[in-house]
Amino acid sequence: MKEVRTLAKQTVIYGFGTIVPRFLNYGILTFFYTRIFEKGEYGIVTELYAWMVLLLIILTYGMETGFFRFAQEKKDYEKIYSTAIISLFITSTLFIIFVFLFIEPVAAVLKYSSNQDYIKMFAVIVSIDAFNAIPFARLRNDNKPLIFSIIKIANVVITILAVLFFFILAPSLYQSQNAGLLKFYDPDYGVGYVFLANLTGSAATLLMLLPFIIKTKPVYDLVIWKRMINYSFPLLIAGLSGSINDAIDKILLRRLTGEENGLEIVGEYGAGYKIAVLMALFIQMFRFAAEPFFFERAKYEKAKETYAFVMKYFVISMLIVYLGINLYISGFQLIIGEIFREAVVVVPIVSMGYLMYGIYMNHSIWYKINDMTKFGIYITLAGAVITVMINVIFIPAYSYMASAWAHVASYGVMIGLSFVFARKHFRINYNMKELVPYFILAIGIVILSRILNYKNLAIELTINSFFIIIFILFAQHKDNLITIFLNKGSK
Repeated sequence: MKEVRTLAKQTVIYGFGTIVPRFLNYGILTFFYTRIFEKGEYGIVTELYAWMVLLLIILTYGMETGFFRFAQEKKDYEKIYSTAIISLFITSTLFIIFVFLFIEPVAAVLKYSSNQDYIKMFAVIVSIDAFNAIPFARLRNDNKPLIFSIIKIANVVITILAVLFFFILAPSLYQSQNAGLLKFYDPDYGVGYVFLANLTGSAATLLMLLPFIIKTKPVYDLVIWKRMINYSFPLLIAGLSGSINDAIDKILLRRLTGEENGLEIVGEYGAGYKIAVLMALFIQMFRFAAEPFFFERAKYEKAKETYAFVMKYFVISMLIVYLGINLYISGFQLIIGEIFREAVVVVPIVSMGYLMYGIYMNHSIWYKINDMTKFGIYITLAGAVITVMINVIFIPAYSYMASAWAHVASYGVMIGLSFVFARKHFRINYNMKELVPYFILAIGIVILSRILNYKNLAIELTINSFFIIIFILFAQHKDNLITIFLNKGSK
């Protein structure tokens, strides 16, 4: 299918804007942080970035998807874009003002009363990133994935350079008694420089996006805004509920395991979680290309067939990625420092959770293209309730293993509810039963790889590579293999 090949091509290009920056982030920053910070210090980084996930959803309040939905109205395109930009600018600015005015109670609630400057920088970072969402959405909608990717990569490169300056070059210059540096560098500031480096990257990204912001005449259309907010607000609730699945575990871990070692547990879990998030990167790469594609295809007669076709090959592709992450875990675990590697045990569980999230993301297009976003609220709220319940009930006994399994349970429930609701309102024959053998084989391979006692790394890599080849061959010839198996069984 020609349109699917186009989607695949754009997915690859968007990969440079999502996978490459994140690999740079993990390959350099995670590698670096988990070697210079203790577990508790890295726990601060992990927890505050979990809060960022939640706040980004609140501060973008579904406008990104709303922009895609209404951008199809070509005659009002510039007005729609300008209205969304102005709306996010106002709310992001108000958020910064609020945090700065009420910094003491805000820092106290977050348990960072002694590090209020962390919270101030954090507020500015999340506000800039929220505002940047619409210019990035325009690049995606205008089919400019290359520019999108270049800016995304530049953001991470600038952040990495800032980190290297604050943690390597600046300490060296400080020790050499550099007079200029002595005025602003504090060797005891530690983790604070992580947020200052991030702020540098976010500000630089805003500057790079300015040409795509100022070229549009500023027009705020209240009628358009009301239409967009009516469409997008349910997505805010749905998105917030969804982000709870992704972030609440790090926040609850600190509070449910005790103040004494809570941040250390968060830091260890956060490091292991980083490896599993590699799965999410591929899904995010796909989402950037798929979301505008799905909306554009909705007007065609055979849209449902296209959605089903995309789902099948998305699942197969992501299962190959799942196998790659978990069968080559001996290599991927080197991303994090040695003291954090006990948490690698969560990788197969969390990465499967993300794969299930990808299935839900594909399927949820039914309520987005039909303006039934209220169903997104019902589904993601149910998922959020499952996540919170499992974490609250089981963290005291099972620590972060409970958090890992909560991802699988939550996304499983969301998939089930999405199919139940869609059956009545926008049924698509995805034929999910056909995909069950792929899951059985992939999960079985990962379990077998954990049971086998490999004598050395070379044997492990050889055998596990053979397992991946088996899966790919099965994916290519599944129907024939099952037919042969059934025929033999009937004799």
